[in-house]
Order: sequence, then C-alpha cells, then structure tokens
Amino acid sequence: MTVPELQRLPFDTDEGYGSRARLGLIVLQSDQTIEAEARMLDIEGVEFYHSRIPNDVEVTPETLTDMEQRLPIAAGLLPADFGFDAIGYGCTSAAALIGESGVTADIQASHPGATCSNPITAAVAAFRALRAKRIAVLTPYTADVTAPIAAYFADAGLAVTVLGSFLEPSDLVVARISEASISEGIRAVAGADCDAVFVSCTSLRVLERVAEIEDEVGVPVVSSNMALFWHLLRLAGVNDELDEYGQLFKRQIRA
Repeated sequence: MTVPELQRLPFDTDEGYGSRARLGLIVLQSDQTIEAEARMLDIEGVEFYHSRIPNDVEVTPETLTDMEQRLPIAAGLLPADFGFDAIGYGCTSAAALIGESGVTADIQASHPGATCSNPITAAVAAFRALRAKRIAVLTPYTADVTAPIAAYFADAGLAVTVLGSFLEPSDLVVARISEASISEGIRAVAGADCDAVFVSCTSLRVLERVAEIEDEVGVPVVSSNMALFWHLLRLAGVNDELDEYGQLFKRQIRA
C-alpha cells in the first residue's frame, strides 16, 4: 500500500479554554467533592485545572501539617506555562495550621508571583464581603483539628458564636456525609446569634443546596469550597454574580 505524502496544513490559534481566567486548584488525594462542585459553577471562559496532593485519610494536626513539604511538588504539577490567574490550595484545616504565608510561599516556589488563596483565607475575605462579624462554624473534624479553625477566625477579628462538629476523623467518610445531615448541622449551629455560618472542609457538599438552606436559616452560608471558588474568581477579575449559589457570589472583595 502506498502512503500519501504528508501535507502540512495551515491553522490559526485562539485563547483556548479559560480565555477569561485559568484557575489552578490543588486538591487533596482523598477529596471527592471539590472538583464536582467547581464544575457546577460553569462560568463561560473560566476553567479550573487540578493537581492532587498526597494526604493521609486520617485527619489529625500531624497528618495535615505533613502536607506542607508536599505542597510545592503538587503546585509544580500545574504547568507554569498556563499562566494561571490564581491558584488555590484546597484544604481548610491544613491551611489554618500552616498559615496563609506558608501556603503562598509553597505555591510560589513553583509559580513565582502567583496570586494564591486557600479556604480559610478565602473565608475571612468572604465574611468581610458579607459584612459578617459573628460566625457559627460547622466542621466534620475532631476537636484538635476544629480548634485551629476557630482560633484563625478569632485572630482575624471574627467572633465564633458556636462550634459544631460531626467528629469524624476519616476524610473518606466525611465525603459521604449526606447533604441532608449537613443541612441539619447548619440549622443546629445557625440557632446561635450569628451573622453567617461557615461549613469547614472541602469534602462537605453544600453548594448545590446553599440557596435553599440560606432561605431557611436566614443568614449567609459559606462553605470551604464556596469561599475558595469565590475568592479565586474575584482575585482573577471574574466578578460575575451567580444568584443560584447563595449570597456570597453576589458580593465583591472588600479592602
């Protein structure tokens, strides 16, 4: 059989996917939720690109801080040539322990000068945007992992009015906590005198039902994933208001 001569064909290029914003997302190896919720946003011209970071399924202060040494490697798997508009590390409890500056330094080791965020930093920015000062907090964590979340908010000038937790140490189990149970947990903590509710942990599923539960409890509800997505979008200059996903996505960053 004779093979025809290969012809070189002309082509044009365009901006491809993510023409408005390319957002990097460093996801825990055990996380089953954050990528699914990111897809729900479906904003034209915005794309999330993911890297996975190894983590221990058992969530303890020690296993969380162990991730710090792996974070630069996971960040390096996001191609610098993509020119990310913002990069986020998707672990609330580890970010609270490592600290914002540590997370940013680890990401910028592979992406010098990159705009960075994480769920706990993003949550503080979200509550400022919502003008919320008294926060009820729901976590899935054990007490020793929950305490640094409350301390981080207190250091940021936010009053934590109540702490509630499912007290589940396995991230695999946390991802399977039903949306009905999460909604019931939100109702339980929102009974305190609060301006907003924070649902901590990127494995907890909140986004799809947030507008409904906000209508019921009467205050804004912000999850780790919601805060991180919102913050990355706003940092990247994407100011779209997404009415179907609660009050936060109608707000802009406040100085």
